[in-house]
Amino acid sequence: MNNTQSTELIFELSRTGRRCHIPPQSDVPEVPLDNLLPAKYRAQNAPPLPEVAEIDLIRHFNNLSTRNMCIDTNFYPLGSCTMKYNPKRHERWSADPAFAGLHPLQDEETCQGMLEVLWEMQNFLKEISGLPAISLQPAAGAHGELTALYVAAAYFRDKGMTQRKKVLVPDSAHGTNPASAALAGFESVTVKGNAKGLVDLDDFRRKLDETTAVFMITNPNTLGLFEEQIQTITQEVHAAGGLVYLDGANMNAILGITRPGDFGADMQHYNVHKTFTGPHGGGGPGSGPITVRDFLAPYLPTPIVAKKDNKFFLDYNYPKSIGRVRSFFGNVGILFRGWAYIRTLGAKGLKEVSQHAVLNANYLLSRIKGVYDVPHGDRCMHEFVASCKTLRREKKISAMDVCKGLLDYGFHAPTVYFPLVVPEALMMEPTETESKETLDRFAEALIEIASQEATYLQHAPHTLPISRPDVVKADREPILRWTAKV
Repeated sequence: MNNTQSTELIFELSRTGRRCHIPPQSDVPEVPLDNLLPAKYRAQNAPPLPEVAEIDLIRHFNNLSTRNMCIDTNFYPLGSCTMKYNPKRHERWSADPAFAGLHPLQDEETCQGMLEVLWEMQNFLKEISGLPAISLQPAAGAHGELTALYVAAAYFRDKGMTQRKKVLVPDSAHGTNPASAALAGFESVTVKGNAKGLVDLDDFRRKLDETTAVFMITNPNTLGLFEEQIQTITQEVHAAGGLVYLDGANMNAILGITRPGDFGADMQHYNVHKTFTGPHGGGGPGSGPITVRDFLAPYLPTPIVAKKDNKFFLDYNYPKSIGRVRSFFGNVGILFRGWAYIRTLGAKGLKEVSQHAVLNANYLLSRIKGVYDVPHGDRCMHEFVASCKTLRREKKISAMDVCKGLLDYGFHAPTVYFPLVVPEALMMEPTETESKETLDRFAEALIEIASQEATYLQHAPHTLPISRPDVVKADREPILRWTAKV
């Protein structure tokens, strides 16, 4: 950061009467305000917006942008969250007014191009998952989970199997899994993992019974391991009358290599913004479409894009549908980017995405193993979980200290303290787009940090305007609005 930049807020730069522009006198006849909006609905005073000159405004927001760490400026090895590069031509295509300028309420006849894109995207996602029915509506991965569980609940109600109230969730699962189960009206039951980081089949079998509705499983799991017992698990869930839900957060490890439908999943969601390179972060934007088996199709949210007589239309003819879960047709902007990515790469290219993601993760693992603990295996899929357990015990260096230290090297931290089954966890995912040179620099930074003194790291980062904010206080007492100094 340039230390000569102003640290004042835009409100603190404000000076009464200062303007960017003074608009010309309006030549439109005035209409009495009461004719437009009754007085009881109008504010008594204008909002206290900052008053600044244009050059100060431009500098202020440009300087703010330079403080952001983003995938276009820094390596982001966030395990599970998958901050991967967003191809710029896909951004340009999605911004084309022919698509971006569409209004969701306009007549279907006037947006056949976008409907065709969505129809093709539906078919791509069904083929990639090996599941024949789809809804594009969910707005993110967790929303997709919740929607799929609503579909499952509707299915069991329709079949009169109201005793099925239990959802089994591995202890290494994303935290959204049990949360989604609870929101959908199910009881969440944790299934333990074994020493290899996979599902403990004995504990799974103890908890699987006639009350089980769904087994939610991430595969590859959050430890970056492929569940080698997956077919045994899915067969036993089906034999007990339950459904298998595949958390598709890690689909970028298996594209074109295997399909959830083929190894027994009945439902899954995609994180389009992760697997297919839509922008991601800051709580959105996202897209979490779900694919399901044909017997679950009647319960999907509507509308679903359909084709008849070479025309595309929105099909609402699903009497048993759980109803709409999002406005309009889903996050079309992210779906369009995903469609462009799939179209660009094709089947061969998508398979290479996963192969390179797995290669990069294994290379990084091999570079740091021995300096950092890697509790589960010498090989991984697209990500792996290292641990600072030994560093903390021997040198008083925590996972948080390592992450803060990485900021001084220009790297974003990996996901920290997740999954909970690994103490002092560092969850790393280099993605397929990073070069060997970048991975080497990152590995060397991690190795150097591990050799530093704890007292130095405990005050890192040393090169940024803020070092160690009180995050607990910030969570409990957030300051969400500016207050003028008296």
